Amino acid sequence: MLGKDWLILKVAAVYASCIIGAGFASGQEIMQFFVLFGQKGLWGVGLAAVFFSLFGMLIMALAVKLKTSNYQSIYFFLLGKHLARLMDALSIFMLPGSLVVMLAASGAIWAEQFGFSVWLGSTLAALITCLVITKGLHGIIAINLILVPLKIIVIILIALGAIYYRNGSLFQFTVAPSALSTPAGNWVWSSVLYVSYNLVLALAVLSSLGRIIPLGAGMAGGFVGGMALGVTAALITVAELTFYPEIAAAEVPLVYIAGFLNKKLTYLVGMLLWLAILTTTIADAHGLACRLAPKGNWRYKLIGSGVTLAVLPFAGLNFSSLVRLLYPLYGYLGLILLTGLLVAPFKIFKFKNLKKKGFLCK
Repeated sequence: MLGKDWLILKVAAVYASCIIGAGFASGQEIMQFFVLFGQKGLWGVGLAAVFFSLFGMLIMALAVKLKTSNYQSIYFFLLGKHLARLMDALSIFMLPGSLVVMLAASGAIWAEQFGFSVWLGSTLAALITCLVITKGLHGIIAINLILVPLKIIVIILIALGAIYYRNGSLFQFTVAPSALSTPAGNWVWSSVLYVSYNLVLALAVLSSLGRIIPLGAGMAGGFVGGMALGVTAALITVAELTFYPEIAAAEVPLVYIAGFLNKKLTYLVGMLLWLAILTTTIADAHGLACRLAPKGNWRYKLIGSGVTLAVLPFAGLNFSSLVRLLYPLYGYLGLILLTGLLVAPFKIFKFKNLKKKGFLCK
């Protein structure tokens, strides 16, 4: 039983590492997608937790059943030949783009939070990513088993400290005026958009586990990872509700909140943000390397490390401009993927029936 539990934790950690990036750990994503809707934002978090859990289970079920080592087979199963090829091409473009964003973000954190050179932060993240990639899939899993629980613990402690600091005085407003002008417009659609734009990277990484994780452990890991994300997001939402509208103009809401608790905690949050960026950087490089080197081995290591170092010079581009350019594209890709996942159970049922009737080889 202990062995299965360990496998579940591995899947959950890898899954969470794809979602808890800089936006999540900073509190900015949570504020934009949920806190702006006041009390209803918590319903949005709950809906997102359900989506993350169900889609995590579904992605792992597909990965194991199709015995995948990358996302390509799942794209073809969900979307059909033509749309899958389009999604594949866009993903191959987007993953290096996201890698540039993460390296730029790493440099920004080291410059703004710790006073070091931008290039030091970017280069350090790139070198650690290359080191982890050379260890292969087991290196990816090992680093996430260490960093993901650490990130979640720090976030939870700061969130609980914020709630205690304000004596649990929640729900000071219902809906922020700015929420009405967001692309979502309401908490339901905001929750859907949040999940959809996070699914692209999650699928790219989880699909690489299809040949090494049993079905039961994979689906349980997807569920546990989704629930862990939901609980963590809910605590951040509650903490930020107690500080709204003070944090409305804050670039990094959790740093603002940590400063109220103890000025020294701002450095801890800065390190938390960097760890979140690092795990996402590793996930981007891993997802791309798995796609371009499906057999793994030296080609996987060469492509993962080579692309990371190749895009490093572009990390000097403006971070916010990169986000504005690339993240909306992730959102559109995610909506296509979300639609495919919603109809996946029906396709799986049809797939099983065809196998039973002998139309497909087992």
